Amino acid sequence: MAKGRVLVVDDDLSMRQFLSILLQREGYLVDAADSAEAALASLAQSWPDLVLSDVNMPGMTGLELLVDLKRRGLAAGRGVEVVLVTAYGTANTAVEAMKAGAADYVLKPFNNDELLLVVRRALARRDLEIENEQLKRELRDKFHFGQLIGNAPAMMEVYELIRRVKDTRINCLLVGESGTGKELVARAIHHSGPRADRAFTAVNCGAIPEGLVESTLFGHRRGAFTGADRDREGLLHAAHRGTLFLDEVNSLPLSAQVKLLRVLQERRFTPVGETREQEVDVRVVAASNAHLEDLVKEGLFREDLYYRLNVVQLRIPPLRERAEDIPVLVRHFIREFAAEYEKPVHGVSPEALDLLRAWSFPGNVRELRNTVERAVALCAGGLVQAADLPAQLSEPRAAARPPADGYSFPDDGVNLDALMADMERGWLTAALDAADGNKTQAARLLQMSFRSFRYRLAKYDLDTPDRP
Repeated sequence: MAKGRVLVVDDDLSMRQFLSILLQREGYLVDAADSAEAALASLAQSWPDLVLSDVNMPGMTGLELLVDLKRRGLAAGRGVEVVLVTAYGTANTAVEAMKAGAADYVLKPFNNDELLLVVRRALARRDLEIENEQLKRELRDKFHFGQLIGNAPAMMEVYELIRRVKDTRINCLLVGESGTGKELVARAIHHSGPRADRAFTAVNCGAIPEGLVESTLFGHRRGAFTGADRDREGLLHAAHRGTLFLDEVNSLPLSAQVKLLRVLQERRFTPVGETREQEVDVRVVAASNAHLEDLVKEGLFREDLYYRLNVVQLRIPPLRERAEDIPVLVRHFIREFAAEYEKPVHGVSPEALDLLRAWSFPGNVRELRNTVERAVALCAGGLVQAADLPAQLSEPRAAARPPADGYSFPDDGVNLDALMADMERGWLTAALDAADGNKTQAARLLQMSFRSFRYRLAKYDLDTPDRP
């Protein structure tokens, strides 16, 4: 197999022949042209991987050929490496050639082995660039809505918003319940836009201990605090020229909110223990499963930061609002986990699919994915069966055991999920009434975290402004 196609360009016949024979012996496909003009005309028949050209030729020079080749390659979306050869080289000519994009510059007389090494290195660099482009394309294909599965109207609205914001640097706020796929939306925005070849840095703000939030995000200098035995670059620095995804941004302490606001306003930040500011170019996509506007009213989130983050808001719908997507999601996850577990599972039985479609999935797409993973792992045949699903999905809705004392069990069974939802909604409402509408106090009365309380309020559409 040929190592690559090389076009030799030289007005000296003996040099053209010598270089052609030398390269052919090394396994390259070789074409030859006696002028830069002839070389350009030959591009219509075959596009070379590398051009080895003399600099000083009648008519168009090798430098002019280099510039024209790079221009044509850019227009055609095809790369080409160029190595220039000359007997009259100067430092200025070499610098000019490298600035114009030459892979290398060789002086005559040259050592054959050194010339072949230059050719190999130039082609190896081109192969690496091609591989990098392929990886970038694969990454773009993977995240260009590829991991966002579904055709429900609610999802089509999400896709449309992604298309409208992906090519800008505008800050976005993603809102939605846990498990709806907010990080996948953030990745789709990043990987389908102009920053796709830069870093995508995801941070779960709720998982960082409060005392380490600023150090983790902005970095620190040695000696800034106990245990800081060396300088550390923060995640903000890692996301430079890329995208910073702040999940559960509502969990940021107020001190970190102030520094983040400066990043959004001035594109500057100061590491902990440092006095000089650093510049940063980063696009921020934030996500919250709490209503930030209510946290602003309660003094738990800065109003100016909220407006900076909420330039464009994308609401990610819960799975119950896009139940028609469950079959296609199930098939997608079956393919994913069948490959991962190397099992011949290729589909789902109608009975199992009916059970999956009937389930409410309070954990949204994440819960569905975990459910399908379990089913594929347990599946003994080619189709996921009802028996492969968790008990709460596959068992009959009417329990076989007798009801507890004090309950009259109806003949047609009980929808326990609906009863529990009604009970939870009632206690949430009662707690708000007892706390005179103060959500923080109501959460304490129910002995749950404020975040959990807010999630339940949103779940049952009870999230109203605090009472005066």
